[in-house]
Amino acid sequence: MSTQKIKGSVLKSRLAFVEQQFGREGLQKVTESLETEDRKALENVLPVAWLDFELGKRLDDTIVRVLGGGRVEVFERLGEASADANLTSVHSAFLAPGNPHGFLEKAPQIYSMYYQTGRREYERTGEKEGVLTTFEAETFSKPDCLTVIGWYKRALEMCGAVNPRIVEDECRARGGNVCRYRVSWT
Repeated sequence: MSTQKIKGSVLKSRLAFVEQQFGREGLQKVTESLETEDRKALENVLPVAWLDFELGKRLDDTIVRVLGGGRVEVFERLGEASADANLTSVHSAFLAPGNPHGFLEKAPQIYSMYYQTGRREYERTGEKEGVLTTFEAETFSKPDCLTVIGWYKRALEMCGAVNPRIVEDECRARGGNVCRYRVSWT
């Protein structure tokens, strides 16, 4: 079992997204499909609490199975909704209006707000492009990587980037050594 932890705010964002996109019935279908122990753990999640990454992975898998028709792409939309929720409130200080690179340079601090192990670095590679790389995360999943993509795309828009594009060209969930995201905008 992994020791990777994620913030309760990540799980709360996922649950809120499910309810917003699929209604209370969709949320109920997801929670009823979880094991009793997971359902109880999610009932009173505190945003500041550190929880097992595996709980989030089981929640993600259930969302994909129950509501996503087996398609994980729903998690990019979830990431966007999470950015809207968190970057307009509790984490708004991370935004750098008019300065997408300034925002991306905060990737190490942002990562540590959501994950307990591993790290994320940012390297500027051009006027309107760069690379985000996640190293040494103990656990990983395709849905989580898609959530990261959606979250950063929306955050970049909030910083003034036009048409942000993020391509994950290496992913640990697909056998890579790191999760590497190529970021660009116009």
